[in-house]
Amino acid sequence: MSTSGIDPRGPRFTAAVTVVLVLAALVTLDSAQPVALVITALQTLLFAIGAVRGVQHTPTAYVFRTAVRPRLQKPDHLEDPAPPRFAQTVGLVFGAAALIGIVTGLAPLAYVALAFALIAAILNSAFGFCLGCELYLLGKRLNPAH
Repeated sequence: MSTSGIDPRGPRFTAAVTVVLVLAALVTLDSAQPVALVITALQTLLFAIGAVRGVQHTPTAYVFRTAVRPRLQKPDHLEDPAPPRFAQTVGLVFGAAALIGIVTGLAPLAYVALAFALIAAILNSAFGFCLGCELYLLGKRLNPAH
């Protein structure tokens, strides 16, 4: 087991938190726009931390490491942190688009961006299928020099 890898359950936990936050933002977008703005800004900040520092350095990763992982068996393998980090970058783009939509009054942009983030987070948290990770791997296959 590589010591430089991450527990694959950590990004799934982070995705579950993302589901809750993005769903809350979507639900409050019409009725309580300032609340939706704060929630979306928080989620976008979490995406930014994951994109810049790596998913293993986010606040949700800390919660996973300290409160969840000690209650689980050791993982049977560790994963490369690069694909989840790229996925966080993709999430950051959707979060930024949602923020722009909320701030400028372009509700359709906010709804679409949040919906894409929600779908990706559900796929990861519920099924272990990381769309951003798959995009990263596709990019590596198409351009193996990088």
